[in-house]
Amino acid sequence: APESLMQALEDLDYLAALDNDGNLSEFGIIMSEFPLDPQLSKSLLASCEFECVDEMLTIAAMVTAPSCFLHTPAGTEEIARTRWHRFSHPAGDHFTLINIFNAFKAASANPTHQGNTEKWCRDYFLSFSALSMAGVIRAELVEIMKRIELPISQPDFGSEENLLSIKKALLSGYFMHIARDVDGSGNYLMLTHKQVAQLHPFSSYYNTRRIPEWILFHEFSISEGNSIRVVSEISPHLFAELVPQYYFSNLPPSESKDILQEVINHLAPVSATKEEQK
Repeated sequence: APESLMQALEDLDYLAALDNDGNLSEFGIIMSEFPLDPQLSKSLLASCEFECVDEMLTIAAMVTAPSCFLHTPAGTEEIARTRWHRFSHPAGDHFTLINIFNAFKAASANPTHQGNTEKWCRDYFLSFSALSMAGVIRAELVEIMKRIELPISQPDFGSEENLLSIKKALLSGYFMHIARDVDGSGNYLMLTHKQVAQLHPFSSYYNTRRIPEWILFHEFSISEGNSIRVVSEISPHLFAELVPQYYFSNLPPSESKDILQEVINHLAPVSATKEEQK
């Protein structure tokens, strides 16, 4: 549909993938080397700047592969949620996916499992085929990175600096996927349009007492009950620091936008000082 095509071009423009003539920019050409959604390509390239490439490669592979969570048989939902809780990361689902992938790799390499990693997956209500596919996708992405001579930083998952860097890399591509809990009960209003969504049951935040106010989400699904999948907490300050101004100015008016505008106004003098120092 023409509307969809125009929206796609607009999104690519926001991601700096197009030049002033509407052709691929130099940055867009590099993005197009990856068989990923444009937002994910942008985040992966941004991870080179923020030195969290190893972790972003895992996230990119995990969100590109089918969901690693198995739909549980009736009556086993609580057991599954307890097993999944072992991998939960307080920073959000993107980080939980890294924990799951790393645990899967460790289980695959563990001689005590004697190659029976499928049983390990069943015990934790995880999909062996999805996790195996994530491993294949990740290896392919590593090869592309090497072919176009992009740097791959050393793993540093878990440090505060690394967690912040991952959030910055994610925001560089997914600044269009931001939502705010408007009533404290998990009703998330998305910034891009006035659509309210709820957390997907596979989210590590689902049915927990701690519901973050501001989140970055990977995707929104109307077919699954207006749910948002793979969400992680972000701060308005971090969003204000990384969002392109021309994208922000085109957002429809909302209370959330007003809150973010105040943050941006507060950060403006600091940014000006940094520019002067440069």
